[in-house]
Amino acid sequence: MSSAVSRIAPASSQKALQHFQELMAFEADCWDVHHALTNGRQDFVLLDVRGEEAFRQGHILGAESLPYQHINKELVSRYLDSTLFVVYCAGPHCNATEKAAVRLAKLGLPVKKMIGGITGWIDEGFKLVGEKETISA
Repeated sequence: MSSAVSRIAPASSQKALQHFQELMAFEADCWDVHHALTNGRQDFVLLDVRGEEAFRQGHILGAESLPYQHINKELVSRYLDSTLFVVYCAGPHCNATEKAAVRLAKLGLPVKKMIGGITGWIDEGFKLVGEKETISA
């Protein structure tokens, strides 16, 4: 008797390797972003692509606010074409990161999604900053 997990056979090891390597080309996790930010290794622009009010209420220190619907050639022209953008939104229930990534990719810019968004950031125990003070998990 098979389970729902094994009912469909897993991909070959070679296909799994290709899939997961490709996936990491599109995503970064909260831990890696935090490590880069806190260890002087930030070689990307971290974009909070939620609305401006959500950004004011709490965001990652060092992130820039650029709501996804406002991303356009003019606003990103101040960056080099080689600038890597890492985008985040509220969390797994929000697709603003995908909308932002599509816009940036259409402009020919490198982009990755920070998986988990604000929800993942807080789940890892990392702090947010907001209008009034530092917000903890």
